[in-house]
Amino acid sequence: MTEMGSCLIVDDEPDIRTLVALFMKREGVPTLEAASLAEAREQLAAHAEDIDLCLADMRLPDGNGLDLVDEIRNTRPQLPVAVITAHGQVEAAVRALKAGAFDFINKPIEQDTLRRLLRDARNLEPSPGTATTRLATPPPAAPDRHDSPLIGRSQAMQQMREMIGKLARSQAPIFVQGESGTGKELVAREIHHHSSRAKGPFVPVNCGAIPDDLIESELFGHQKGAFTGASRDKPGLFRSAEGGTLFLDEIAELPLNLQVTLLRALQERRVRPVGATQEVPVDVRIVSASHQDLNQAVAEGRFRQDLFFRLNVIGLRVPPLRERLDDLPELARAIVARLAERDGRPVPEIEPEVIHWLSGQSFPGNVRELENLLERAMALTDGERITVEAVSPDPMLAGGEETPTTMAACPGFIPETDEQREVIMALQQTRWNRSEAARQLGMTLRQLRYRLQKWGVE
Repeated sequence: MTEMGSCLIVDDEPDIRTLVALFMKREGVPTLEAASLAEAREQLAAHAEDIDLCLADMRLPDGNGLDLVDEIRNTRPQLPVAVITAHGQVEAAVRALKAGAFDFINKPIEQDTLRRLLRDARNLEPSPGTATTRLATPPPAAPDRHDSPLIGRSQAMQQMREMIGKLARSQAPIFVQGESGTGKELVAREIHHHSSRAKGPFVPVNCGAIPDDLIESELFGHQKGAFTGASRDKPGLFRSAEGGTLFLDEIAELPLNLQVTLLRALQERRVRPVGATQEVPVDVRIVSASHQDLNQAVAEGRFRQDLFFRLNVIGLRVPPLRERLDDLPELARAIVARLAERDGRPVPEIEPEVIHWLSGQSFPGNVRELENLLERAMALTDGERITVEAVSPDPMLAGGEETPTTMAACPGFIPETDEQREVIMALQQTRWNRSEAARQLGMTLRQLRYRLQKWGVE
């Protein structure tokens, strides 16, 4: 790790400036101090090349710390700014993160919090197009690296890669909105990969796949004997993601009673395992996602507005496949190459007519549906070329009759009950749109996911 420059401490309380300065001194980081916005501006002007981190109080005698965040964002976007907020001022912290603050810390300031903040700042990747500051370690490869799982050169994908590069620099919670099958988890992994937490774990959680009676224990852990079957202590997924990123997929499926507990965990950065009397501090960044419109879920009373406010500090939309059809040829070739490598067979050539046919599809299941179509085509192709006949749906299946190809999208799974056959047929007929299939089957999306997980169907 290269040498770090100075930390500018902006606070009108001498005790807080002294506390932070002493901590930074022990960590080998020189400090500069300011008691007001005016003094902070003077320090920034006089030591512009020396300051590598700024820590500013939200309330200052001559203004708001957000003014300083905004000024630094416009003049030195590569300089991370963390804000100090009074305990419990969640709305103020969220406003700061939306304004571009790198992170926030609550009063009273704890040394563990400062240690985390300093670690994240030191590991921060520089913004694209900015000079590398002394605090930055050599950054990971750029988001458009050749091994990126996000395939495509369309304008929509280029814009999303730029957003990922910017969002990765912050510690703010991110909400990823996108239809089923668009690759929301891949986007979350890319954000993690380019963040200061890249060396920590990335822990994905499908909130819709965990039964209601187990989800609290899965997320927050439990102590031995907390309930029947709790034969040993379990840390929980929050603590498993310590120092890294916790990805809460299908967050809209979280039961209302658990939403309250999650909100507290996000605000306090502490969790209480089931059966425990004490809370445990956690250091994780939250990225959440859903294919549902959470604004609508809030309006319908299915999702807490305060939790949505806390999760949706920064929003990122993943474009559906129909909005980036220019990426189809590259996507199809990449998928076929991966499937061929998995099966240990030569990579077949995709006929131009196949790409033309694919370009005319609506793809309600997006990239996942494209993968299913190509996997089916690979299973039906013995030669070196994939034809339109292989990739298009079976005409008998389109008419609703069950054929041997009905199970092509879930190889290795043979339905044994009427319920399994009914579910698979509904999925096939809706082209693996799980929400629509669940509606046709008269069950909730959570119930459908639970069945598919229990049966081992991907």
